[in-house]
Amino acid sequence: MVVGSFVVPRGEHGVTWGVRTPAALSLLLMLIGAAALVLRRRRPRAVLAVTGTVSVVELVTGDPRAPVAMSAVVALYTVAATTDRRTTWRFGLLTMTGLTAAAMLAGPLPWYAQENLGVLAWTGIGATAGDAVRSRRAVVQAIRDRAERAERTREEEARRRVAEERLRIARDLHDVVAHHIALVNVQAGVAAHIMDKRPDQAKEALAHVREASRSALNELRATVGLLRQSGDPEAPTEPAPGLSRLEELADTFRSAGLPVAVAWADQGGELPAAVDLAAYRIVQEALTNVRKHAGSEAEAEVSVVRAGPNLEVTVLDDGPGKPGSPEDGGGHGLLGMRERVTALGGTLTTGPRHGGGFRVHAILPVMTTTVPGEPV
Repeated sequence: MVVGSFVVPRGEHGVTWGVRTPAALSLLLMLIGAAALVLRRRRPRAVLAVTGTVSVVELVTGDPRAPVAMSAVVALYTVAATTDRRTTWRFGLLTMTGLTAAAMLAGPLPWYAQENLGVLAWTGIGATAGDAVRSRRAVVQAIRDRAERAERTREEEARRRVAEERLRIARDLHDVVAHHIALVNVQAGVAAHIMDKRPDQAKEALAHVREASRSALNELRATVGLLRQSGDPEAPTEPAPGLSRLEELADTFRSAGLPVAVAWADQGGELPAAVDLAAYRIVQEALTNVRKHAGSEAEAEVSVVRAGPNLEVTVLDDGPGKPGSPEDGGGHGLLGMRERVTALGGTLTTGPRHGGGFRVHAILPVMTTTVPGEPV
C-alpha cells in the first residue's frame, strides 16, 4: 500500500507513471488497515469491518487515492478462506457493493474511472481466491478423513480376524481336552477297579492313560503353538489332524471300551484343510459325548461320505443316554460343533434317534460355486 501510494497512473497525456507524495490521512489509514490485518486470523469479520471502513474513507476523501482498499481485499480473502460459502457470498457481495458504490458515487473520480472498476475486480478476486483455498482445504481434509477411516476399518478387520482365530483355537482346545480327559478318566477308573484283582489289566489301562495324556499334551502344544509370536521359540510343525487319522481316533475309543465302527472310503481328491479338520473334530467330539453320556453298553457308528460338492459326517449311537447340549444345560460340545459347521457354511443336525440313541449329522461344503463374471 505504501509503495502504491507514491505512484500515479494518470497524466495529462493519457496513462503515464509519475511519483507523488501521499496525504497524511492516507498514510494514517494505511497504518490502521495494516495493523488490523495482524488479527485477521483470530477475528476475520471484525478485521474486515475495520479495513472496509478505512477503505471507504480513503475512496471518498483521497485525491489522488492510495491503495488502502488492498487491506480490505486481504481481510475478505481471510473471511472466505476460514468460513463457509454462504458467509463468503454474503460478506463478499456486501464488501464489493459497498466499496464500489462509495468509489463511484462519492469519490472524486468519474464513476466510470478505471480505478473504480479496479476496486470491484480486486474485491472479487479476494473473495473467489479465499473460497478456492477453503474448498481445497476441505477436499484435502476429506481425503485425510477417508484415509483415517480406512485405517480404522483395517484395524477393526484385523481385530475381528484375531477374534475369529482365537475362537477357532478355543474350539480346538475344547475338543482336544474333552476327548483325552474323557479317555483318561475312563481308563483311570478301570485301573482303580481292577488294581487288586487283575494287576496286569490295570497296568494296561494305566498305559492307555499315559498314551492318552501324551497325545493330549502333543495336540495342546501344537494348538497353543499357533499363539506364539515371531520372537518365541519355534512352534511344532506337526500338521493338524484330519480324516487320515480317523482310524487312529477310533482306536483310542475302542481301547477305552467303546465299540466304534467306521465307514470312510477315501475317494481321492484332497479336502480343504478347514473341512478336513472340522470333520475330524466333529467325529472326535461326537464320540466323546457318546462315551460320556450314552452309557457303558453303547456302541457307535461313524460314517464319512463324499456326496457331490459336500462331505457328510454322521455319528450314531444306540445308548439310552443323550449327549448333553447347550439347551439342556450340558457341555459346550454340540455348540462347538455347530460353530465349526456354520463357519464353513454347512449345516448340523443333532437329536435323539427313534428307538434310542443319538444322531449327529453334519454337511460340510467342499466346493463353493461362484456366479459367472464375479471374481473368485
